[in-house]
Amino acid sequence: MLRRWALLSFSLLGLASAESFENTAIVRTIELGGSLAQVTRTFAVKALESGASVYTIALSDTEKQQTSWLEARVKGQPKTLTVVERGAGSEGLYLLDISLPQALDAGASVNVVVESILTHATYPWPERAAQTDEQSFKHETDLFVLSPYRTPRPTHQNKVSICVLDVSSRVQHRNRTSSPNIRSYTQPENLQAFTLDSPVTKSGATVTYGPYNNIPISATPDFITQNQQPVVFHYGYEYPVAEVVKLHRWAEISHWGANLNIEDHIDLRNAGPALKGHFSRLEHQSQTFYKKNPPHVIQGMTLHLPAGIHDAYYYDLNGNVSTSRLRTAPSIPRNTPVNKYSVLELRPRYPIMGGWNYSFTLGWDSPLQDSTGYDSATGRYIVQVPVMTAIPASVVTEGEVTIILPEGATDVEFAAPFRVLSSSQSTHTTYLDTVGRPAITLHFKNLMEKHALPIYVSYKVPLSAHLKKPFAVAVAFMSVFAFGLVARRIDLRIHKS
Repeated sequence: MLRRWALLSFSLLGLASAESFENTAIVRTIELGGSLAQVTRTFAVKALESGASVYTIALSDTEKQQTSWLEARVKGQPKTLTVVERGAGSEGLYLLDISLPQALDAGASVNVVVESILTHATYPWPERAAQTDEQSFKHETDLFVLSPYRTPRPTHQNKVSICVLDVSSRVQHRNRTSSPNIRSYTQPENLQAFTLDSPVTKSGATVTYGPYNNIPISATPDFITQNQQPVVFHYGYEYPVAEVVKLHRWAEISHWGANLNIEDHIDLRNAGPALKGHFSRLEHQSQTFYKKNPPHVIQGMTLHLPAGIHDAYYYDLNGNVSTSRLRTAPSIPRNTPVNKYSVLELRPRYPIMGGWNYSFTLGWDSPLQDSTGYDSATGRYIVQVPVMTAIPASVVTEGEVTIILPEGATDVEFAAPFRVLSSSQSTHTTYLDTVGRPAITLHFKNLMEKHALPIYVSYKVPLSAHLKKPFAVAVAFMSVFAFGLVARRIDLRIHKS
């Protein structure tokens, strides 16, 4: 009964929203890389009634699980639009409501651009590769872009373009692969109702499905069952693919030392095809000499750390790794819009082959004043702690951030830049502590570079808490001196002279 009522409620909501808009055109572009895939959907929308201000999009359940980051805007405008998750609709669908900047009059049009980044949307194929083999991946998606709105006239289109790029967000532009290597792609069938032309075309590193015309309301179980088709795209990729299986960041705030210490425990994995056979050091040295390293080998990585850091360290399970190079940038005031950062070039102790893991620890100190503000009116400190240090073009499957506050901190509050899976509070005790320091731990999942945003933590520290540490030190020294005075007056000799 509840299931039938849920389906009826979704049908009423779908009919109500379908009367507000219709789609003039839908274009989806999928830019494939290694761990990440960037999806851009452009909806040409026409209002059917005055006052329409909320446009709804539909994602399949698989797309929702893979979507790590999503934002919407009006084409040509930099301001992002508010996106609210309505929740699950009918079977296998998930609805999102996008608030337009202003209500549309009947007959008015607007282009809504929805950009998203998918994680774990590609997988190596074949799953194993020899040391000298090439690297290729597969990506599977749906043929039609689902929508709760009609596209009634034959001129209306639904098109999907898939292209292979180097999706590395550290550079300002995305480069197409130097030698596009598209191994295979799906040829859709039974599309006579939507097109009389070729259902798919290929040009260089781009495969285009459509355009398809006269699409009805597609966000329905009937349309999905009768017309939706899976599309599999097999392509070669020329760059290593890194995945951070788990990241645990410790951020310790010290008022007495005016220091912010950040330490990352990173479990890195090469997400390319697993190594087939044994690793040959001779073959690897030969490839390095002739600069013909296979794409599924991670030789090193470059990280952008904050400006003004000092005393950086980098070690793995065997100890300090000396094959690293750090170029620090001078410290800059907090909230200054200057794009400066320190550059750390990491080279692991051994080449990370496909399927191999590498665990290491990276840490540094930075001046507390660069990331801390104080509100004298409320007596609250506000500290910003970055969620992560992004490894370019990689995904963090599990992320955990622990922020350790000064001893005696009270009224602790935090604001995360995006949704937190779970949070908890605990007490962390270290040297010269009396009752321990409050700590908060936040858990995240499927992070990428756009999630490298600051967490804001605010708290109060009373004067008595500031005096706890010097008082503890004074008591410790007084205890040592008192013990020395008493010990000198105790005679433990058996025979006295």
